[in-house]
Amino acid sequence: MTLPFSITEIDDAAREAGRLMFAGDTTFVKGVVAMDGLPPADRPEVCFAGRSNVGKSSLINALTGRKALARASNTPGRTQEINFFASGETNYLVDLPGYGFANAPIPVVQKWQRLMKSYLSGRATLRRVFLLIDSRHGAKSVDEEIMTLLDQSAVTFQAVMTKIDKPSRADLDIAMNRTRAALARHPAAYPEIVLTSSDKGDGIDTLRGLIATLD
Repeated sequence: MTLPFSITEIDDAAREAGRLMFAGDTTFVKGVVAMDGLPPADRPEVCFAGRSNVGKSSLINALTGRKALARASNTPGRTQEINFFASGETNYLVDLPGYGFANAPIPVVQKWQRLMKSYLSGRATLRRVFLLIDSRHGAKSVDEEIMTLLDQSAVTFQAVMTKIDKPSRADLDIAMNRTRAALARHPAAYPEIVLTSSDKGDGIDTLRGLIATLD
């Protein structure tokens, strides 16, 4: 029997489509701090969300084969922009600000939340949100807050476990079960999970293939 929220697998055709899509240049387009600054909605896009320091920048860099395309910050809440990257002429990759602002002022958090809600609810070309979850911990309450926001926005999201090379197999299983239990409470959750390691390259071709073959 297939478990709820099973591990994503792709076929060779999707794998090749992903390779071709990311074989070209991916370039930074702009950072956006308000809805009127969004680039034209003229192509499909996917976005990446995750709490601060979950490994979002590292994953985007691994996907695109660029070591410093997305800039990482060790200070939670420092990046307050929605960053758009163009994958060739066909797609946007969108990096949402990390949530879980331990050191950010309340007005900053509120402004970010308003911007994120507006973007998620109003972007017709958004095909999927990839919600990054640290495999050393599994889904936390702050992750579920974003899942609820995605439910309310009627945006399909798919969990991507990061840093799977870090925990032991037993600890990874615990984190996976915790994440599955959280996902089961959210109707917008896509019923598969992607396992990744930016350092080792695990799951990168799978994620590329998913992005390249989304309708």
